[in-house]
Amino acid sequence: MGTPAHKEYAEFQEKVKRTVYVDNLSPQITEAVLKTALEQFGNVRDVQFIPNYTEANEIPQCALVEMETAKLAKAIIMEMTDYPFMLGGMPRPVRARAAEVEMFSDRPIKPGRKIQIRWMDPKDPDFEVAKKLKHLTKKHVAEASLLLKVDLCFIVILPNFLVVIY
Repeated sequence: MGTPAHKEYAEFQEKVKRTVYVDNLSPQITEAVLKTALEQFGNVRDVQFIPNYTEANEIPQCALVEMETAKLAKAIIMEMTDYPFMLGGMPRPVRARAAEVEMFSDRPIKPGRKIQIRWMDPKDPDFEVAKKLKHLTKKHVAEASLLLKVDLCFIVILPNFLVVIY
């Protein structure tokens, strides 16, 4: 249990406990703005935006914020759950929840875990299910792209005018 891999994974699990997943961020929010906003709760160690791989422009919509302690992370989650938390003057409340291991791109391999990958045979009964999931994923990507475009478009209605700002 005391191997370097076990030790590294234990340290990573502690990092996960100290980290808050922040969602519903405006595209204009920067690392400095997010760090400053959350430092009112305590010391922020690190801010890491999670890129949106489905969009070409990779607009951040969520981030992982590592706090000094797990207690501070829980305080942020409780506060943002109970009260709307606005960032950058945007009319959308930011959401927060506890980070999960799967959210980290730099996570170490769990000791003792074995991954096997194989091509699925078209005769396999689950092949049709996999095809449907692939199609559904493409559909969700297209819907998310459309929603992002609509979200970035502001419509201003003035008397006798309709102004669309992109």
